[in-house]
Amino acid sequence: MTPPHILCVNPWIHDFAAYDFWAKPLGLLGLAAILRDHGMGVSFLDCLDRFHPRAESSVKVLKDGRGPFRKKEIPLPQGVEEIGQRFSRYGIEPDWFRQDLKKTPPPDLIFVTSMMTYWAPGVRETISVIKEIFPQVPVILGGVYASLCTDHARNSSLADQVITGGGETQLPGIIHAHTGFSFTPKYNFNDLDALPRPALDLVSKMAYAPILTSRGCPFSCSYCASSFLEKYLRHRSPETVFQEIQHWHKAHGVKNFAFYDDALLIHPENHIIPLLKKIIDSAMPLSFHTPNAMHIRQISQEIANMMFQAGFKTIRLGLETADFSPSRPCDHKVKGNEFSLAVDRLKQAGFASEQIGAYLLCALPDQLPSAVARSIMAVKEKGIQPVLAYYTPIPHTPMWKTACQISRFDLNKDPVFTNNALLPCMDKENAFKTITELKALTRR
Repeated sequence: MTPPHILCVNPWIHDFAAYDFWAKPLGLLGLAAILRDHGMGVSFLDCLDRFHPRAESSVKVLKDGRGPFRKKEIPLPQGVEEIGQRFSRYGIEPDWFRQDLKKTPPPDLIFVTSMMTYWAPGVRETISVIKEIFPQVPVILGGVYASLCTDHARNSSLADQVITGGGETQLPGIIHAHTGFSFTPKYNFNDLDALPRPALDLVSKMAYAPILTSRGCPFSCSYCASSFLEKYLRHRSPETVFQEIQHWHKAHGVKNFAFYDDALLIHPENHIIPLLKKIIDSAMPLSFHTPNAMHIRQISQEIANMMFQAGFKTIRLGLETADFSPSRPCDHKVKGNEFSLAVDRLKQAGFASEQIGAYLLCALPDQLPSAVARSIMAVKEKGIQPVLAYYTPIPHTPMWKTACQISRFDLNKDPVFTNNALLPCMDKENAFKTITELKALTRR
């Protein structure tokens, strides 16, 4: 039987704001690599492609590879009109997408991924356009939204099948069920070191490369769904990760890498330290970024020094709050002296203040603005940048029930109401004024 052709699609974002902070659909591209490895034809279309051939030649690209998405204002979703802000589709023009679909080799099956739960409207629009062009081709939806809001995705996304959890082990069954093609896996899909590199070569331009050295997180923070999405912390070997970094640099000229890990510094002796040694010894001129928060407690002077020598440029610390009292509302992953020591060690290693930021949770249920303000000032006193991380209510997290009770929106009705831009767990009358004042305080 002729191997099927699989089309993989990264959908549009519908939101009040969006920016390419080293964002690529790593999970989808990982599946694409596996399919290709097993003899199937694979195409990839990215609705967020900043470098689409029809885009203007003056695409803005920062030195670190980031940049703004194209955007087009669209109507607000029903029920969120109170925010009084513009709502946009981020990504390529719909007509460009239609033309790209028509140029694509006719697929036998289409995979669509999903990220933020509240980006569900963008997923639906993407699938609706796909079905205009390929009405008879089954569409399979996976990803974060599909896993966390499964019922909503099945009822509203227009996908023919919604899968939850990691897709690797489900691939043989999905392919056979929809195309009749059977294949025997070449490797153990649960062995992270055995999996092929994600098919980043399918993107139109590699301004940067995302890197995932592990899956899962040892913590179970009340606001985070990481432990629901990945039950266990699993590491790739330092050698495998290094080979991937070296490949993208030497074969594709990539210099900027963004770590997607939730637990980059956990078990450092067997994980990050050997990897950093390999990177330093290679003398490759690379820049590394940590958009996901790093655990503060693990930042020893040795690790800080090695990160600086390896070329880390963007450091983001998972502080959450500078209230270190036993009664603090957030999780107890760090003590006050550990935060202070970590910042001192990073500066001693050579990092400039502007390279270091600390995420502070904001707009949590029952959170006092004065507590956030004190945390902001505590971070500024250490000479680094406070970065407000607005709370998004997420299903299957310990805080979800409380969020549903407090929110002025019916969070269970539609994931669009969980958008952190709406500040869904803050009082409507004062929410946006309060946040404006806190944002100003971070800059003052």
